[in-house]
Amino acid sequence: MGLIGSEIGSEQALHRQALAVQTVTTTNLRCNISATRSDMRLCFLILLCLAAALSSFVISPPHMWTKLILTHHWPSTFCSMEHPACHPNISYWTLHGLWPDKGIDCNSSWHFNSSQIEDLLPDMKTSWPDLLNPLSASFWKYEWHKHGTCAAKAPSLNSQHKYFSKALELYHKVDLDSILKKFDITPSEKYYKLSQIEGVIENFYSIKPKIQCVQPSKNADFQILGQIEICFNPDFTLLDCEKQFTMETTSKGDWHNPVAVDKASGFSVCDHDVPVYYPPLP
Repeated sequence: MGLIGSEIGSEQALHRQALAVQTVTTTNLRCNISATRSDMRLCFLILLCLAAALSSFVISPPHMWTKLILTHHWPSTFCSMEHPACHPNISYWTLHGLWPDKGIDCNSSWHFNSSQIEDLLPDMKTSWPDLLNPLSASFWKYEWHKHGTCAAKAPSLNSQHKYFSKALELYHKVDLDSILKKFDITPSEKYYKLSQIEGVIENFYSIKPKIQCVQPSKNADFQILGQIEICFNPDFTLLDCEKQFTMETTSKGDWHNPVAVDKASGFSVCDHDVPVYYPPLP
């Protein structure tokens, strides 16, 4: 069933390509038959433009994403935002998801099937746990439907096994938790400057991350570290993340409630001028 969406996309791309070829051919014929010498130059420029448009159809799949976002969240912060709060005994950064920068819910007919990733489940339960319901696969199902079906536009991620195994591979290669500890960025009652956390990541990985916090109240004099994004090119090489303000459009609890939409998550890009609290286990 999952191949249906990509087949339709391929057919649409071929149709657009055929139309472009027809346009180029027609334009060329008209230029050859009816153009005067003074018009030939203009016709030539038009043909060049049409040829460039045709090449874009051939090279780029329709609506293809250009960046992958490997998103980690800090369990203590996440759970403090839930009502009732969850209490996972996890003191390391866990995987939130692998998100392409374009598309949401790209193929509703491509259903999640945990039997296709059975060999990955032991690692997923540790590295990519459902913090709300550790015995459920609903979080992974949610991530697959929302993000995985869009990531699957790339041949390297065009199956559930490829998508989840690549996310785990990148998570372990980045090893964010170990790198922060190595440079003395650890959960603590003291506050950090955002530049300290950013500097460690930028210096070690040679890229700019996106670091997100929770504002505990409107006039709070600190912010709570909650989420860190590391970005990749389509070939899985590291890439600078954009630094503009973003906010998730659905709450983190929504994987248990597929009807819920348009609720703010509470995560936003951290403010450089506000101290950062990196909360230890409660």
